[in-house]
Amino acid sequence: MSKRWNLVKVLTVLLMAAVIVGFFSSCAAEKTETAAAQQTVGKETAIDRIMKRGALKVGLDIFVPWAFKDKDGNLVGFEVDVATKLAEDMGIEVEFVPTEWSGIIPALLTGKFDVIIGGMGITTERALKVNYSIPYEYSGMDCVVNKKMLEGVTSLEELNKKDIIIAVRMGATPVAAAKKFVPNAQLHQFDTDEAVLQDVLNGNSHAAFSSSPKPAFWTADYPDVLYRPLGGELFTKEPSGFVVPKGDPDTVFFFNAWIRDNEGFLEDKADYWYGTKDWEYLLGE
Repeated sequence: MSKRWNLVKVLTVLLMAAVIVGFFSSCAAEKTETAAAQQTVGKETAIDRIMKRGALKVGLDIFVPWAFKDKDGNLVGFEVDVATKLAEDMGIEVEFVPTEWSGIIPALLTGKFDVIIGGMGITTERALKVNYSIPYEYSGMDCVVNKKMLEGVTSLEELNKKDIIIAVRMGATPVAAAKKFVPNAQLHQFDTDEAVLQDVLNGNSHAAFSSSPKPAFWTADYPDVLYRPLGGELFTKEPSGFVVPKGDPDTVFFFNAWIRDNEGFLEDKADYWYGTKDWEYLLGE
């Protein structure tokens, strides 16, 4: 009886010790979680800094009709309308920081502007470096061919040859599309869409890949030289998002909310800038 009683006392002591250790461990964990939460709550976000400054700094590149200078030197285009409306809804000014596409992500990460609103397609590779909002527009890949160099092309397979040269914009999604769909072709890469177009017009490249609606505009402007081999069909669908540095989920959540709240506005602007050329008068003669 004595031995059994001693065993019960030992087990009781061990159980009480386990309960005490568990209690203090739980308290320590709660303190750690609370401290972490307080640090997160107290951290200044990009939205905080933007509101204090009273201006939203937006990085974008110059290319028609996303963002370009009109005949009077004013910045206009789809992205300009979007960023301007965003800043107005925030009750602040907007400041545009034109930046070459090939260096736009490094410029964002060094703090030259707060956000990229420039038709940047959402890709896994880029998402390793930056964070995206939900999509605010959708684009797709199209192509044009120089009819004097290649006649009768009706498929990408006909461009997937070692002696074919494709012009693309450096650092943009057309590069990835060309490598995926025509891996055997050679690439001529340029900093601007204007240079891409000129390379095909000059006969230095057989074809060019670019995001819609650019190829449609090119063939409309140069019908004697260019044609769209796929008949207007897009061979990719690409969502684009606002782009911000990593580590600031509150800013991403805010942009997501704004995009959801402005779906009608975004659709109307996309129809105007991408579905028509009613804005062409802005370019002047």
